[in-house]
Amino acid sequence: MLQVSVVVPCFNETEVIDAFHASLITALEPTGQTFEICYVDDGSRDRTRWQLRELTRSDPRVRYTSFSRNFGKEAAMLAGLRMSRGQAVVLMDADLQHPPELVPRMLELHRHGYDQVVAQRDRTGEGVLRTALSRIYYRLVRRCMDVEVVDGAGDFRLLSRHAVDSVLSLPESNRFSKGIFSWIGFDTAGFTYRNVRRAAGHSKWGGRNLLNYGIDGLLSFNSRPLRLAIHTGLWLFLSALAYALWIITNVALNGVDAPGYTSLMTGIVGLSGIQLATLGIIGEYVGRIYHETKHRPHYVVRETDASPGPLPSGGPSASSVGQARSES
Repeated sequence: MLQVSVVVPCFNETEVIDAFHASLITALEPTGQTFEICYVDDGSRDRTRWQLRELTRSDPRVRYTSFSRNFGKEAAMLAGLRMSRGQAVVLMDADLQHPPELVPRMLELHRHGYDQVVAQRDRTGEGVLRTALSRIYYRLVRRCMDVEVVDGAGDFRLLSRHAVDSVLSLPESNRFSKGIFSWIGFDTAGFTYRNVRRAAGHSKWGGRNLLNYGIDGLLSFNSRPLRLAIHTGLWLFLSALAYALWIITNVALNGVDAPGYTSLMTGIVGLSGIQLATLGIIGEYVGRIYHETKHRPHYVVRETDASPGPLPSGGPSASSVGQARSES
């Protein structure tokens, strides 16, 4: 029986994938457990797919799936979980920011009966602004979401087969894995490790991607933004009622007083902004409903280790890479 599966989503990781693979093998072999490594190429535009094919040919413990285009990390993790066959499944990134030498520690905690083992990074080396914004976001998430999401607890974790089957049983298209991992529950252990910089390349998580991911997290596991819109509307109604009563009282006591133009314009602009924000929140939920009703697959597979597509035996040349880009 296969004991351990390691799921590794990849996107344009050609500079680091070989070093990561060697480091992971070095960490796993001394454990004495049977294992497989499931790579998922999320539509990379560099040589990542070719390198994964070569790793599969040279090591029977390696399997891979390559998407037809970039579908996002959530889809890549889902594909990797579907590929996995081990009794324990480790999710980790290929950029070496998730240190492979921590995997044996996760396996040891799993042997003590934990269904989830979470490696939580600290904030060492991050900028002051990004650290502050992250802490504010997680405080907001903890107040708004119906599940517990811990600051620093990302995708680097171990799941038991029971936990993996529970994750795969959830059919939604709009997936927020941090929330899903918390929602399924089970006995969970965790430890903190020192934040590590990327070994090579650059991060795919820019400010815009992080903002969109944060919005997904806030909307995926609760309807409280809609409740907040209701509360805001009621508060504005009561405020307007109180202001109207004050105007009536002032007119009765002091006569007619012409309202100020500045106050009027400020009120119009403020209320318009609140209305647009509320419509945006409603639109986000409606859009998610629309996306779910289409029942599209989470991803499209270009090739797998069982059915590799055509590539030159010496690796992709510049022209073939350009052709692959145009086809995707």
